[in-house]
Amino acid sequence: MNILVLGSGGREHALAWKIAQSPLTDDLFIAPGNAGTAMVGTNVSLNAEDFPAIEKFILDRDIHMLVIGPEVPLVKGIYDYFRSQYRFSGLFIIGPSREGALLEGSKAFAKSFMEENDIPTARHRSFDKETLEQAKAFLKELEPPYVLKADGLAAGKGVLILEEYDQAVKALNDMFRGKFGEAGRTVVIEEYLDGIECSVFVLTDGTSYLLLPEAKDYKRVGEGDTGLNTGGMGAVSPVPFADGDFLKKVEERIIRPTIEGLHSRKIIYRGFIYFGLMNIKGDPYVIEYNVRLGDPEAEVVIPRIDQDIVPLFQALATGNLEAQEVRVTAGSVATVMLVSGGYPGSYEKGKEITFPAEIPEHSILFHAGTKEQDGKIVTAGGRVLAVSSYGKDMQEALARSYELAEKIDFEKKYYRKDIGFDLV
Repeated sequence: MNILVLGSGGREHALAWKIAQSPLTDDLFIAPGNAGTAMVGTNVSLNAEDFPAIEKFILDRDIHMLVIGPEVPLVKGIYDYFRSQYRFSGLFIIGPSREGALLEGSKAFAKSFMEENDIPTARHRSFDKETLEQAKAFLKELEPPYVLKADGLAAGKGVLILEEYDQAVKALNDMFRGKFGEAGRTVVIEEYLDGIECSVFVLTDGTSYLLLPEAKDYKRVGEGDTGLNTGGMGAVSPVPFADGDFLKKVEERIIRPTIEGLHSRKIIYRGFIYFGLMNIKGDPYVIEYNVRLGDPEAEVVIPRIDQDIVPLFQALATGNLEAQEVRVTAGSVATVMLVSGGYPGSYEKGKEITFPAEIPEHSILFHAGTKEQDGKIVTAGGRVLAVSSYGKDMQEALARSYELAEKIDFEKKYYRKDIGFDLV
C-alpha cells in the first residue's frame, strides 16, 4: 500500500514513524515533511493546502491512503474535495469532512454543539463587533481572569486569558478590528475554569470509536507554567489522575455524546478527535475540540500504541472500527521539546544541529522544525525536536529524555526542565 502523510511537524514525523513500521506499507511519502520524516519515507515538495497538486501526486504515485496531519486542510475541506470525485472512491482518507472539522474550525460551532448534546463545558457566549456592548456586559457577569477565543483558526494564538476587565475590553476591540484576521471577527467569551488539564484522543468512524492513550502537554514557554503560550514544550502519557473512574466519566459525559451528536447530525467523521479537558475536582469539562492529533501529544501517544496502526486506519476509513481494539504499552512515555532561542517570539533559523553518535533504544527523536541543508541538519522552526523516551514510570521516561536532550546541541537551544512537575 502506498501512503501519503500531509504535514511537516513532529506529529507528522510520529505518524510516519509508526506507519513505516507496518508490513502493509510499500511506499511512504510525507508532504512536505522535514529532515526526520526523510529518514522513514520520502519527502515531497507539496503544500498541504494545494489540493489539485495533491490530487495529481495521488494519481501519479498510485496512493492508496491519505493521512492528514494538520488542521488547516481539514477545515478547508480536503476530505470533501476527494470524496466528491468518483475516481477517489477507493482512497482511504484519515480525517473528517469539512463539516466535521468545524469542531476545531469554529469555536462558536463547537460550543453550540456541546450545548446541544449536553456536554460539560465552561459558561460562554459568542459576540461580533455589532454586539460589543452585550459582550462588555457579559464580561461584567464573569469573575476574572477572562477568556477570549477567536472563533476561527489562528495558528494557536487566538486564545487570550486576561486578568483585568479593561484589558479584556481592549482585547475585544483589537480582535474585532482584525488582530487575528477573519478568525477573530467572532469572539467566544467564556468563564475561566480552574483545574488541571489533560488531553484525551479517540479514533472514530463516526459511529464507533477507539480510545487512545491520554496525555498532558505543557504550553507555556517558562518553567512553572509561566510566560507566553507556545505550540507545546513537552508532554507525558499516561496522566496519573486520569484513572479508570475519571476516564469512565469522560467516555459517558463527553466522548459518547460527541460521537452520537455527530451521527445524529449525519456529519461524516472518520479520523481523530482531540478532547482538550479540564479536570475540576474529579469532573471533566471540555475546553476545546481538535480534529487531529495534538502536537507534542502525538509524540507520546503514538509510541504507546503497541500494534500496527495501518489496519486501524483501514477500518476507520471503511466504517469498520467496531471490530478493532487498541493495545497500549505499559509504563510511560515523556517528550521534551527543544526549541529555538527567542521562541515563541522572533528566533533565527538555519542553526546546525549536532547529535550524539548513538540514540538509546528507549528514546526516539521526532523532528518538528528541521531541514537538511548542504548535508547537515539545521533548525527550520521555533519548535525543533521532540525528545521522546519510554520508561517504567513518568520519572524514568523524563530522566531519559532530559539526558538525551542535554547531548543534542544547536545555537541558543532552549527547553523546559520541569515537564511533569505538577503531576509528581
